[in-house]
Amino acid sequence: MTTLSENETETKVVDFASNDNTRDDAEDNTQDSENSALFKDISPDNVFTELESLCMACEQQGVTRLLLTKIPFFKEIVIMAFSCPHCGYRSNEVQSAGQVQDKGQRIELRVGSRKDLNRQVVKSEFATITIPELEFEIPASSQRGQMKTIEGFLRQTIDALAPDQAERQKVDPESAAKIQAFLDRLENCAQGNEVFHFIVDDPSGNSFVENPFLPLRDPDMKVSHYSRTAEQSALLGLTHDESVGDMALKDLAQMTMTGRADEATPGSAQQAGADEEPDEEGFNYKSEVMDFPGNCSACHAPVMTHMKIVDIPYFKEVVIMAVSCDSCGYKSNDVKAGGAIPAKGVRLTLKVSLPEDMSRSVLSSTTARLYIPERDIEFSTSTSGGRFTTLEGLLDDIVANVRQYPFLMGDSSRSETHRQVDEFEAKVNELKSGKVPFTFVLEDPAGNSYIQNIHAPEPDPTLTSEEFERSFEQNEELGLNDINVADDHTPNSVFVSEGS
Repeated sequence: MTTLSENETETKVVDFASNDNTRDDAEDNTQDSENSALFKDISPDNVFTELESLCMACEQQGVTRLLLTKIPFFKEIVIMAFSCPHCGYRSNEVQSAGQVQDKGQRIELRVGSRKDLNRQVVKSEFATITIPELEFEIPASSQRGQMKTIEGFLRQTIDALAPDQAERQKVDPESAAKIQAFLDRLENCAQGNEVFHFIVDDPSGNSFVENPFLPLRDPDMKVSHYSRTAEQSALLGLTHDESVGDMALKDLAQMTMTGRADEATPGSAQQAGADEEPDEEGFNYKSEVMDFPGNCSACHAPVMTHMKIVDIPYFKEVVIMAVSCDSCGYKSNDVKAGGAIPAKGVRLTLKVSLPEDMSRSVLSSTTARLYIPERDIEFSTSTSGGRFTTLEGLLDDIVANVRQYPFLMGDSSRSETHRQVDEFEAKVNELKSGKVPFTFVLEDPAGNSYIQNIHAPEPDPTLTSEEFERSFEQNEELGLNDINVADDHTPNSVFVSEGS
């Protein structure tokens, strides 16, 4: 498969989806509408583009077909397929054209049946696939982005190693025997006769493994998110020769806070209240909006991120951040709780029995999971970011996220999956009416989630809060296992309570 930069020879466009009239109309549209027209939702009716390109096998002219499309969660992608009519060489590739996610992602699936082998997998060019039982790994650098089933990845490896076995047997019989033993086990796994774990580790967060139990949680699949290392960020092109610490200091030095006496912008800050004292420079962080520069994650144009600290009564301070790009129209917002991480996690349980309960304010952090036992609903908010909304708004967000499941559209969609999602949405709509009593559980290992107590400061008879001990895996995801506070004797500088 050759990239466009390798095609130094003649490049001829054979088919485009627009004519002269649409081209003239497009010149009057905004960049946001141009992008949406360029990357359309995946569908059998999508129009592809053909390019004449050089075949790297026979050095004759072949044809590369390009399809620019959108898959929810996986964002925009470019699907490329090359074929050579002279020598028969064929290849395909998937490249992500969307943004790099905030965190890396690790997906671990226990493959124990033939159905599991048919699960579809979207592997980005930065992802690594491993099978621990076979001590087998497909490094990120060895393959480009691909979209296949799990069996397809196993067959691809078998097809790559098997043809050279006869030659290896002549040159190095011992190595050939070991490779043959490995191929036998790989074939056994590909036929579903052996249980194994299929792990996709993607620092860009743009890989995906199909969940056939949607919208319920997959009991055989574990998805975790992690902060990227400096090396992984450099691989993604997010850092240059600077270290992460140097870049953080540089960003801090460039940070602009509107509302300071020498940098104030009209309308960018609120007047400080009488009970909120400003700092030595006259800046009140509780009442004023802070702005700092950055780049749009969609089009990389310069944007300003607005940040405001809000004090939630009977809870804690939270940080609300919002970004709006004037160039492409991209908008994003996030809510993060401030303060220290408590020694234990918090589990909030609300008995919903009245329509008024739908109007309760809810803060769901990025580390929280929510449960509705009566409807077998379990949902992680890590993929959708922090939310400060009502209970009804949170249920709407859950339905919207499920509707964006990648394999609900195009050739990979299944009628059974559509039926499951329709049933799930009907269940949630029934709960939103407030006429059906149910239990809403919000579990947060970081203790940064909140459900409004409408009887405050008195106890709420329908709302209970309990603490629980975090597991090692939960502490690992929060980054607490590597924190060393043994040498820090400053009373107010410990971020995690002792014993956490």
